[in-house]
Amino acid sequence: MATTGNDISLAKHFLLKGDLVAIPTETVYGLAANAFNEKAVLSIFEVKNRPAFDPLIIHTDALEKVKDFVTEIPPQAMELAKAFWPGPLTLLLTKKNNIPDLVTSGLDQVAVRIPNHALTLELLSQLDFPLAAPSANPFGYISPTEAAHVNAQLGDKIPYILDGGLCGVGIESTIIGFIDDVPTVFRLGGLSVDEIERVVGKVNIMKHSSSNPQAPGMLKSHYAPRKPFFIKTKSEIESAGSGVAALLFDKKTANGAVKYQRILSPAGNLNEAARNLFAYLRELDLLDIEEIWAEKAPETGLGLAINDRLKRAAAH
Repeated sequence: MATTGNDISLAKHFLLKGDLVAIPTETVYGLAANAFNEKAVLSIFEVKNRPAFDPLIIHTDALEKVKDFVTEIPPQAMELAKAFWPGPLTLLLTKKNNIPDLVTSGLDQVAVRIPNHALTLELLSQLDFPLAAPSANPFGYISPTEAAHVNAQLGDKIPYILDGGLCGVGIESTIIGFIDDVPTVFRLGGLSVDEIERVVGKVNIMKHSSSNPQAPGMLKSHYAPRKPFFIKTKSEIESAGSGVAALLFDKKTANGAVKYQRILSPAGNLNEAARNLFAYLRELDLLDIEEIWAEKAPETGLGLAINDRLKRAAAH
């Protein structure tokens, strides 16, 4: 298993060597490598078993540094960056040549963000390169929201996990690009559409693609447990048999046959529900059950991102 701790100098040591390190963010844990080092970036794809056509997000700690590896930051992108960085926002910007094509899967735009986690921001401040870092899990599986999740999945393949505790947001960042100067959501995530629209006005929302995605995290099937996973109504879950475990939004069912139930937020709080989503999916996936049935969250605020993850988990 990987060594786990909060030693920033040790994490830096491995990254400078070209090794991979798991890092905490406010969204989920990332599997990080020097974004300028193609061999190190290739290791991300190999360790995750991630297809090379699915681009990566790069992370840095300061807006001024972003200018070192993108050709420009358009005015609306700058407004969003100033409003929400550090935070769960990723921007698609035209890359400079120092960002390898491997990072962007050959696309001319790179996904960039400044994560809101003190430990990782301190690490990034000590590096003279950005970190390419998708979620630290086998490709297509549930994203990790604590160090133990990473160690259980990838601990035998990486030397170090920087342990920053439980992720505060719990689902991946929202990705925004610009099509004909119109802000466009390429991936729903931890920053709600309502918050974005308060800064830049009405945005478009792209449906995810099943191949050749234009941004990270756009694949139709993703974030999935190993057990068969289905989205059901509350009444359908009420009638489930004993082989089913249930993932519910705010209330348990009265069906005694459904022994294993996880409630995302007893208070009906969407932030709490997002924070618990991946951890509860993981818990249910490890149980001796046949299927997982999930109830949708309300289609508002972060509920849109939660339901996006549920739909993709069920897409297979």
